[in-house]
Amino acid sequence: MPEGHSIHRLALQLSSVFGGQRVAASSPQGRFVAGAAGLDGRVLTRASAHGKQLFVEFADAPDESQTPPIFLRVHLGLYGAWSFGGDKSFMGASSIGAPRKIGERELAGSPDAAYDGPPAPVGAVRLRLVSDDGWADLRGPTACEVITEPERDAVVARLGPDPLAGVSAGGVVGDDAGAHAGHDVVRFAAGLRKSASPVGLLLMNQAVIAGVGNIYRAEALFRQKLDPWRPGRSVSTEEATVLWDDLAVTMRDGVRAGRIITTLPADRASSSSSRVKREDAHYVYGRAGLPCRRCGTPVAVAEMAARKLFWCPGCQAS
Repeated sequence: MPEGHSIHRLALQLSSVFGGQRVAASSPQGRFVAGAAGLDGRVLTRASAHGKQLFVEFADAPDESQTPPIFLRVHLGLYGAWSFGGDKSFMGASSIGAPRKIGERELAGSPDAAYDGPPAPVGAVRLRLVSDDGWADLRGPTACEVITEPERDAVVARLGPDPLAGVSAGGVVGDDAGAHAGHDVVRFAAGLRKSASPVGLLLMNQAVIAGVGNIYRAEALFRQKLDPWRPGRSVSTEEATVLWDDLAVTMRDGVRAGRIITTLPADRASSSSSRVKREDAHYVYGRAGLPCRRCGTPVAVAEMAARKLFWCPGCQAS
């Protein structure tokens, strides 16, 4: 399942290639006909994300008239994906979603190639958006619906704070984008400290912190030397704050790079490489049985809430 950095990256991409344009919407698959009809002919004003939830805003006119906006809410889940194509303005766009390997798959094609409209849909396309310059296809999402602004706000209210808050909404990717997030840090720390559940479980609870998935969970706990089975209520406010700040930095790095890289150059086998190799990108995730990059202890793996949890018994001992 794509983690929060990919959804913010997707929101930035949708805003970049469709923002301010009137779009045609359809459901080639036929499972979203009514929803697509509600979007068809409207102006896509912007897209934003909160955690793993994508919100695409549509208005009646480019000037965002007094008519209330409506929102396309998408949760990609395990199998959802967006793909893009079009003229040279779309050449930097990437396909984001499953199946995922390293980063997002860059579109093929030449920036100088003439754009003569979208191709015939391939596969089960739930939603197709088309502008004068290009197209985007959505396949296999867990959730895809058209909602009002109050309904959008209600969805966000059920979620925990997002370490990437404001990144997709304002187009800010720098580390200073989270400088205003003091309230969010307090909420996150309180969510951890009120529960006896393991911190490794709480980081995957979207009501505690939105956007963190299995990779960021494992890597953040390692980087902060926290035992995944340590009860949340035993984590100090200072520890929770440092954990939040580290997630904010590494997830912003993910937005910039389009992939999750959590290792420092000194801890990689090929630190001189201009592109970090897949096997050097993580400290513990996916490295069960291999020696820890810091202490040499074999990386352990166990099931936690039906997901594989990776950690170093040496560096993360209680």
